[in-house]
Amino acid sequence: MADDRHLVPAPVAAGEPDPYLARGHRVGIRPFRRTDRAEFTARVRESVELHRPWLFPPADESSYDAYYARLQDPSRAGFLICDLQDGGGIAGYLTINNIVHGAFRCGAAGYGAFAHAAGRGLMSEGLQLILRYAFGPLGLHRIEVNVQPENTASIALARRNGFRKEGYSPDFLFIDGAWRDHERWAITSEMMPPEGP
Repeated sequence: MADDRHLVPAPVAAGEPDPYLARGHRVGIRPFRRTDRAEFTARVRESVELHRPWLFPPADESSYDAYYARLQDPSRAGFLICDLQDGGGIAGYLTINNIVHGAFRCGAAGYGAFAHAAGRGLMSEGLQLILRYAFGPLGLHRIEVNVQPENTASIALARRNGFRKEGYSPDFLFIDGAWRDHERWAITSEMMPPEGP
């Protein structure tokens, strides 16, 4: 992997806390905030054509508030991928759901880019930062993603970032009014390349 895809300590200005858990060359990752409601939902509305029929993130304030509340559960972790060259604007997001510790130490990830940032490599850089964080401070060993076979962009992102295809699950998730088949992809901490200098 390129050296910009590893956990970079986030610089902190004197007297100011840094909002990012980690920074790469072009993106920073941070938790969702309640105050992200307006920007996040505006980006969702701008990205409907890109997301459908795969994703249905919250597009209005009340849906965002419910989504944000669910992310406060300890079995979930939510991350915003922010474009540092755009003043920290939200480029995409990733959530890790169904986090189980103990002997399993696994979570299931879901992600999406926003239309204005799609195709620029920001999600790949952000995904690498989040994987390092998940396998480090979160203490996980394995991250899984389940992707509809026709969602070639999402599968390409998983493949590009070191996930391996592990199987196929018919009628796996109820999305957009029907049970949808999914491919299962996963990565473990041992599969991550060593961090660069």
